[in-house]
Amino acid sequence: MKTDILLGLQWGDEGKGKVVDVLAPNYNIVARFQGGPNAGHTLEIAGKKHVLHTIPSGIFHSHVLNVIGNGVVIDPTSFVAEIKEIEALGTDICKRLVVSKRAHLILPTHRLLDAYSEAQKGKKKIGSTLKGIGPAYMDKTGRNGLRIGDIMEKYFSKRYHDLLDKHKKLLGSFEYDDKALAENEKKWMQSIEFIRKSLLCTDTEYLLNDALKQGKKILAEGAQGSLLDIDFGSYPYVTSSSTTCAGACIGLGIAPSLIGSVEGVFKAYCTRVGSGPFPTELKDETGERICQVGREFGSTTGRKRRCGWLDLPALKRSIMLSGVTSLDMMKIDVLDDFEEVKICTHYIVNGEKTDCLPYNLSEEIVPVYKSFKGWGKLAASGNYNSLPAELKNYIGFIEDAVKVPVKLVSVGPDRSQTILR
Repeated sequence: MKTDILLGLQWGDEGKGKVVDVLAPNYNIVARFQGGPNAGHTLEIAGKKHVLHTIPSGIFHSHVLNVIGNGVVIDPTSFVAEIKEIEALGTDICKRLVVSKRAHLILPTHRLLDAYSEAQKGKKKIGSTLKGIGPAYMDKTGRNGLRIGDIMEKYFSKRYHDLLDKHKKLLGSFEYDDKALAENEKKWMQSIEFIRKSLLCTDTEYLLNDALKQGKKILAEGAQGSLLDIDFGSYPYVTSSSTTCAGACIGLGIAPSLIGSVEGVFKAYCTRVGSGPFPTELKDETGERICQVGREFGSTTGRKRRCGWLDLPALKRSIMLSGVTSLDMMKIDVLDDFEEVKICTHYIVNGEKTDCLPYNLSEEIVPVYKSFKGWGKLAASGNYNSLPAELKNYIGFIEDAVKVPVKLVSVGPDRSQTILR
């Protein structure tokens, strides 16, 4: 048996949570492999909205084991708050959740370091969620970090305070509230105790590989999006982890030879939250209309998302980097009432036409668009054949361009508003 992977192909916020929730009944295990509480995976079930940040999106299916892999960074305070929120719905989450001992911890001072770093950048700020993700990954690669497995050890308190002292020195003259930090530390330690007593923390690389040997089906769930990858994203306006297919191998301890299908999620248009280049951004009434109809506000930060037309050069690059085998098109219903819909097919860069994403995204990029006739109001359910001809033409053009089939079409936020081909 092999592990299937689901990941975002744009700048995040593509709708991965909904797709995982829809597909989860076909799997035994859903495993998150990177990112942390900067993720905001939104699920709508029977009209009720749920936003997951650290917990995998298979958590509402009783037969699914949800695994948080070694590539994830965990803020114990927000993590435990998320657990208790789901438990309040009647879900026995602790029996469905396993955490890797090798997952790194986000300390209260990591958040302060995140805020300090953004403040230092001024107008060139990255647009961080300020959740402490970047500083936690920096400690991980700098070999200073604390891991979930460390909370079980006698040396934990000393290692924690050593790292805390180091962080305070790095903060230097940066002003922060000592009392607030002390209160956050208290909640953090209480959350550590909850994790220690209530959750199964283990070597998940063995758990996952043993499950594959037993013939169990695993779905690896990515966070953020391919265009935010630390190596291949729009650097430096990127996240701090590997968001492509390769990140699943690293973040779960699964060999490349054990990867099965790779499902890529993308919106029928593009959005981006925070700073960074965005070639097809619409800074006009059309962009504002997409934002309002699509309710494009960050599920983690609440920030307004920038909106623009679908970008095929960027999409093709993401597909190439991860070897995507099928596509899921989300939020197609947002464009229902548009008389005209556009797709960027190429760029003009330095007078040359190209369908490749340039290294220097800060240089002038002029999108080349192809226009399509709108398709009108979509039914809330149905099959692919019942879709309007104009929409099938739009989807068919994308498939021909990227050479990958669209397997799933989302026509609304609820799990029931999904068309599988």
